[in-house]
Amino acid sequence: MRVVPVLAAIALLSGCAIPPAPPPAPSARAAPASRVVAYFADWGVYGRDFQVRDVDASGAADRLTHLVYAFGKVTGGTCAPGDAWAAFGKPYSAADSVDGVADGTQELRGTFGQLRKLKARHPHLRLLWSFGGWTGSDGYSEAARDPARFARSCAALLRDPRWAGLFDGIDVDWEYPNACGLKCDRSGPLALGGLLGALRAELGPDAVITAAVPGDLGKLAATDYAGAGRAATWLSAMTYDFFGTGDTPGPTAPHAALTAYPGIPRETATADAAVRRLLALGVPPGKVLLGVGFYGRGWSGVTSAAPGGRARGAAAGSHEKGVEDYDVLREKCPPTGTAGGTAYAFCGDQWWSYDTPETIKSKMAYARSNGLGGAFAWELSGDTPDAQLVRAMADGLSG
Repeated sequence: MRVVPVLAAIALLSGCAIPPAPPPAPSARAAPASRVVAYFADWGVYGRDFQVRDVDASGAADRLTHLVYAFGKVTGGTCAPGDAWAAFGKPYSAADSVDGVADGTQELRGTFGQLRKLKARHPHLRLLWSFGGWTGSDGYSEAARDPARFARSCAALLRDPRWAGLFDGIDVDWEYPNACGLKCDRSGPLALGGLLGALRAELGPDAVITAAVPGDLGKLAATDYAGAGRAATWLSAMTYDFFGTGDTPGPTAPHAALTAYPGIPRETATADAAVRRLLALGVPPGKVLLGVGFYGRGWSGVTSAAPGGRARGAAAGSHEKGVEDYDVLREKCPPTGTAGGTAYAFCGDQWWSYDTPETIKSKMAYARSNGLGGAFAWELSGDTPDAQLVRAMADGLSG
């Protein structure tokens, strides 16, 4: 997942020479996709002013099966809260509250308090607490040296009396086990499976235990993801950020193509290649979730409408250079074409790539046809006020 600031995340692919794996045999395919999952980023409650109330008011909560709160920290090899003020300290007014009632002095505050109200209103919705992320994964190397201690700390945190019963499980967002993200890890190919297995033993068979996994084929080769999948409820494939403005001066390329297209700078930089590799490694298709980004990546100084053009640098974004929410881009720079199953847009001298409700529905059809376990989105604040992208995910997965 992306953690602000995220420009560094564009460099997470180094150009892998591993050829794409063959498609899975039909007999290996699992039940139809069913999970509709999305992340809620803790920093969104500040400058973005995206609150839990918006998840309810937009209609997203009606369509989601799981909501993932990001991020907790991994510090000293153990689970810990991330932004404590956002999570359980910030008081909410009646206007910003899910149920229209302001926080009192004795009750749980912050996002956790609002999530408790959201869950009461939508009993079907299951909540996960995600730990790590792009800037928060350094502590996993130490955690991998004592998985049982890590699991005990996570379980104790979930059972904290202040919010006991709120979360249904844990999401491990380690970027990246036995590979390099913001920092490099050398814990070995079995480390992720060890952590997930310890969490399963500690939390029990009914807990939802998930892991975010890379879309880069080289990083997928560095870890035993089939072994990790045995303990996990599912693995979330981060099938976005394949290209971006860290590649300035181009060539321009969609950051979240589903399939290869003529002229793609790296043929393995697609969601299809990542999914096929996970299945070839032995991960059951029903335990793979397809990733969707609710944002675009863009360049400025571009003169060519088609992918593959040169650029001067990153386009301006509301919160970060080269990155913009779908809700902004749909008005600011509407789509002018598609490539590899995702949309791109050329407006003025800017070039952006992003998914739309139409391309998301096509991706969901891909997930269904390959028997995947569903799809997840990073992250909700990029959607429209009426949750067009979440609705497209849910409708597309339901057929």
